[in-house]
Amino acid sequence: MAVSTADHAVVADPGAALAAARARRAAGRVLVTLARSVAIFVPVFLVATFLTFALRAISGLSPASIQLGESATPDAVARIEHQWGLDRPFLAQYWSWFTDILHGQLGASWSNGTNISELISNGLAISLSVVTLALVIGVLFGFGLGTLAAVRRTTWIDRAITGFLTVFSVMPPFVVGIVLVTVFAVGLGWLPAAGYVPASAGTWPWFTHILLPALALSLDPMADVARQLRSGLIASYQENYVTGAIVRGLSPRRIFFRHVLRNGVGPALSVLGWRFPTLIGGSVVTEWIFGLQGFGRFANDSAQAGDVPAVQGVLVVSIVLVVTFNLIVNVVLGRVTPASQRGV
Repeated sequence: MAVSTADHAVVADPGAALAAARARRAAGRVLVTLARSVAIFVPVFLVATFLTFALRAISGLSPASIQLGESATPDAVARIEHQWGLDRPFLAQYWSWFTDILHGQLGASWSNGTNISELISNGLAISLSVVTLALVIGVLFGFGLGTLAAVRRTTWIDRAITGFLTVFSVMPPFVVGIVLVTVFAVGLGWLPAAGYVPASAGTWPWFTHILLPALALSLDPMADVARQLRSGLIASYQENYVTGAIVRGLSPRRIFFRHVLRNGVGPALSVLGWRFPTLIGGSVVTEWIFGLQGFGRFANDSAQAGDVPAVQGVLVVSIVLVVTFNLIVNVVLGRVTPASQRGV
């Protein structure tokens, strides 16, 4: 009986067939994770946008109060609200606003009529630069310190790292920012004290301007990642599969990377899911210290001015950022940790 070329390939190279099967299973797990996340995202996004749009009705604010002040007459208020479409039924206003959001349009500012999408994009580029660098610093040093503390558990190294992490976790970012400016900008003159330079103007000037604020924001996630990783790794070291690997004579390096790290990294990755929105929200004070016109500062200024469309746009963008980042974390968890791959 004739045997096809594909059958010959499978018989000749069973390892390749096994690798292909594993790749298909991994791709399937990623697709399932994406489908579950999207199924959660859609209703959450609908409810969140509806509540966000209801802010104007709840607050009782109007563009007339910003543009006309206390001298506003009923006729003038009615005229301005008609110009902004606020005299239409609530659900009709929401549907128009929601369809604009789906097209990337967040409306116009009550204060000056500027496109909110442009205002947010300008501030978001600054804040995401700082927050992303802060996460990178926090993850790198957090993983390093957490791993060292777990490998050297119950020793003086473990106790010293735990003590340093405790100090880091209670230091407010604005205090750290002031110290960093005093030492590295004013005292040593190594880095600029304030301002922002876009990456298009040069990678090094851009990096030097975001380094100090990123360092100020990185200590808290660094401490969280290190603590969670240490706890997860120590728990993994106590599992039966690690004991079995030791009995089989596997090297400590292989045991750590193949068994301990993959099973113990889950809590450290999960903490990043809620650390990202915390960093975005906590960047307001840091941006004030370093003179950055970022996303957090724009949100604060809009709220104080009573600019409801701008606040609504900030909330919508925040929802999208948080959901997207958590989706990435869930996909990484499903790909890396064996427990997540089994659906545990």
